[in-house]
Amino acid sequence: MPRSPSSPAFWRSPLRGPWFTSVLGVVLLGGITVLFVTGLVSYAAYNPNLSPVNDMTPDKGLLGFYLFSWPTNPPWLYRLNQGVHVTLGITLIPVLLAKLWSVVPKLFTLPPVRSLAHGLERISLLLLVGGALFEFTTGVLNVQLDYIFPGSFYPLHFYGAWVFFAAFVVHAVLRVPMALRNLRHLRDEEQGPPTEDELVAPDPDPPTVSRRGALGFVGGGSLVLFATTVGRNFDEPLRETAVLVPHGGPEPGSGPGGFQINKTAEAVGIDMRETSGETWRLVVEGRGRTVRLSRDELLKLPLHSAALPIACVEGWSTSDQWWRGVRLRDLAALVGYEEGTAPDVLVESLQRHGAFRHAALRYNQVRDPRSLLALFANGEDLTPDHGYPARIIVPAAPGVLNTKWVARMTFGEL
Repeated sequence: MPRSPSSPAFWRSPLRGPWFTSVLGVVLLGGITVLFVTGLVSYAAYNPNLSPVNDMTPDKGLLGFYLFSWPTNPPWLYRLNQGVHVTLGITLIPVLLAKLWSVVPKLFTLPPVRSLAHGLERISLLLLVGGALFEFTTGVLNVQLDYIFPGSFYPLHFYGAWVFFAAFVVHAVLRVPMALRNLRHLRDEEQGPPTEDELVAPDPDPPTVSRRGALGFVGGGSLVLFATTVGRNFDEPLRETAVLVPHGGPEPGSGPGGFQINKTAEAVGIDMRETSGETWRLVVEGRGRTVRLSRDELLKLPLHSAALPIACVEGWSTSDQWWRGVRLRDLAALVGYEEGTAPDVLVESLQRHGAFRHAALRYNQVRDPRSLLALFANGEDLTPDHGYPARIIVPAAPGVLNTKWVARMTFGEL
């Protein structure tokens, strides 16, 4: 028995072959393309060119192209985008692992480079494998709220995505024609084109399952992950099926404040003495003016209501909650901005630490009549964990831009 992985006889599984690999590759071709597009859309939702406050990817250069201000309609836009991005990413994990297993002999092929095209393929393959493992691993850890990265998740996932997708495109250009030819051999599970014979074991072990059976096993694994993840994008009882993610299962607690959060007031260092009616004041600035308002004074302003969800980058979302508070554009009017002229705003929180204790909103978000400085949720005062005494709620905005425990709002061009 050869002991070197560079020997074709070292790999004896009868399942490996060009048809099996090609089927997995075509699935990943479509799935990863959707993942990349929804990832870029998620990046755009942060309005990264609005202010350095929102941009978590420094020195991004041409990779950070920015085409439009993030819209507020439909209000469930970010919820849909992140639901697709995260659920599809988790669902594709068995397909990715099976694909990597099916081509692992190629990583040990000698000589390492046979031609320029072969050299490009090998380099793209190394970047593809490394990038895929990195992107899927960091994505799953972020979904699970395990922030154990050697730096911020945002730039790591952003730059990793570009490296991975560049290698993915090169690899696809080189391999898709051959993959399509292999799929024409759909009825022939025993052999493939001669140019792909390095994937076929020269002395295979006896088969215990067919290639179609192996694909069924991979598909079954993806189906299980889909079924135990997708529910967190919906209300009960479907939410209770999302057993593999932190924001699945029943609603936390009961009553008007019984809906999901990422971080509690205690976890981010909110001192309840600072949020009391005697102490807390909202500072509103703009055009050289400053207005300070207690919560009681805010309650005397015209109050409006909006039914809006909360959706986070981790892919979880709530159903529509009923929010009531002061419109952002009305707060802009307090410092001299006339109807329809409200500008961008920088929102600052009492939060002691965390990447988004400051957040900026674009003028179209400020002017939307559903964008509120919310004081109530579902007919009751905000709970401390939901942002009491006041929080931002904006249609279609990522959850982290709906700042909680608001202390200061500065209107102006950012």
